[in-house]
Parts: sequence; structure tokens; C-alpha cells
Amino acid sequence: MSYAENKKVTLVMELLNSKINHKDYQCDHTKWGVDLAKAIGSERFKLLYDIYHMQIMEGDVIHTIRDYQRYIAHYHTGGVPGRNEIDETQELYYPAIMKAIHETGFKGFVAQEFVPKNADKLASLKQAINICDI
Repeated sequence: MSYAENKKVTLVMELLNSKINHKDYQCDHTKWGVDLAKAIGSERFKLLYDIYHMQIMEGDVIHTIRDYQRYIAHYHTGGVPGRNEIDETQELYYPAIMKAIHETGFKGFVAQEFVPKNADKLASLKQAINICDI
């Protein structure tokens, strides 16, 4: 960590689910990642909060984002179930999630990380951007 700190580089660990996609992945709950960040004790170690993965593992996405936002450096989207478009066919309501992220003062980027089912993949991406544009 001292090398990263000296170079002003932030190391980011992604929270993934071990239930469906990444069996035996250790950093599969937000609290585990936050506890690791606290143990490391550096502002140059943060988490990538993958909304798709954390919905599968723990749900309560908005509350978790609000509680642990100081440990989060980046966000990924993805529809649940299936990691598809983040539209009305999925169980998460992304406008509310994006509003909660914005309210934390987050100034970074939110990556669209889903696998489009629609034939027009660019239309799916445009739709996702519109959904997330608050």
C-alpha cells in the first residue's frame, strides 16, 4: 500500500457474488470488503461496488451504498436476474439507486456492465445511460 500511496494510485477490489458466478470468491459481501479496507487503513484502498453481484449476495443495495460510500471508488450496473439490461424486466430500480449514489456526493463513474439480450446492443446501452442519468 505504501507504494500505491506514494504514487497516488488507488487500488480497488471488486465485490463479486460467490452464489452464482464466482464460487469461493472471498470478497463477496460489502462488510467483508469494508472490514478489509479498515484493516488496511489506507485511503488508497477502496471497493468496486458491483450492484449486480451485491444484489445477489445481500440485497438492500441503497442502504448499503449510503452506509459504506466512503469505502467505494467505483460502481458497476447489471440487471438481476441474468445480468441483462437494467430495464423494467429486472428486479432493481436503477433510477433510485443512481439517485442514492448521487446523494452520497460520488463524483466518479458508473460503468454499464451488463450483457444485452436485445439485438440492438447500442440501443440497450443508450437505454441504460438514460435510466442512470439523473
